[in-house]
Amino acid sequence: MGIITPTSLSFMDEHGYEIPDIDPRQHTLTIQGMVDRPMTFTMEDLLRLPSVSRIHTVECNSNGTVNHEGRLQSWATPGDIFGELSCNEYTGVLLSTLLGMAGVQRGASWLWAGAQDSTNHTKSIPLFKAMDDTIVAYGQNGEPLRPEQGFPLRLLTPGWEGVTNIKRLARIKVTNEPGPFLREARIYTTMRGDGKIRWFQFMMPPKSVILRPSGNQQIPGKGYYEIRGIAWSGQGKVRRVEITTDGGRTWKDAQLQEPVFPKAIARFVFPWTWNGEELTLASRCTDEQGAIQPTIGEFAKHWGTTPDWFRTPRSSVWRFNVIQPWKVDREGKVANAIFSV
Repeated sequence: MGIITPTSLSFMDEHGYEIPDIDPRQHTLTIQGMVDRPMTFTMEDLLRLPSVSRIHTVECNSNGTVNHEGRLQSWATPGDIFGELSCNEYTGVLLSTLLGMAGVQRGASWLWAGAQDSTNHTKSIPLFKAMDDTIVAYGQNGEPLRPEQGFPLRLLTPGWEGVTNIKRLARIKVTNEPGPFLREARIYTTMRGDGKIRWFQFMMPPKSVILRPSGNQQIPGKGYYEIRGIAWSGQGKVRRVEITTDGGRTWKDAQLQEPVFPKAIARFVFPWTWNGEELTLASRCTDEQGAIQPTIGEFAKHWGTTPDWFRTPRSSVWRFNVIQPWKVDREGKVANAIFSV
């Protein structure tokens, strides 16, 4: 098993809007604002520029949150909980190349990146991210972007929340402040347990999940098995994955399987012998920046609340990266056990 998600199975979200029909021969990307040379690029222009191909995840910032349908139910599977994630090879031009051609002016610190769609979806992107690893992508997994993945052009902001990866990218305005856009001023902000709002969070934290055995699966009987799963982080490479088979009392290192790329899915494996007793399994990811995936208790403490708060309708917390436990009963039935570690 690899780390690339087939394009046809890759995560996509249109926020309820129809996918537009765009003629690539007519599509352009305009860069304006605080630049010395406002520029407009056709698709042919972009295809002639030096390109890069890199493997990265795209993940909705609500992936794994407790307000997902079934998230708190015992029958939830990894797909029910973490299905808003995919990992693909993207090809395109580094945004820093285009901004260098346009000549970013002193004092600029933000971009307003906008889409050609019925909503004119626009997000504010800090200039430092644009000049780092952001890609203006026209290819995915060796073929042109598909319409549901942003054809003919999309922004790829590796490691950052999915909503910043603007599909059908058509305009970039270089400025010195963020914009007052719907998905920043009202949507994609986060209510903390103390009632205060968190604004402008971009990077996706470290996560992991055991895929086998996992929710709604059946272990045939006692004996030797391999615990397998995936881990990822928006901050860089996965450095370590640990496994607990006793509900978090002890942790042991799993083996990471190559390749391990920055801001991409990594697979892990852990040898395990089941003795037929009831137990709780879970994985814990540590990334190369030293960030550790928290328990739900640790996550709640950071937010100034208790784990029970996440059972309530108002707990729409984005970037919810708590450890995912699975409970195994004596008959080998595996079930979601989110509040048990």
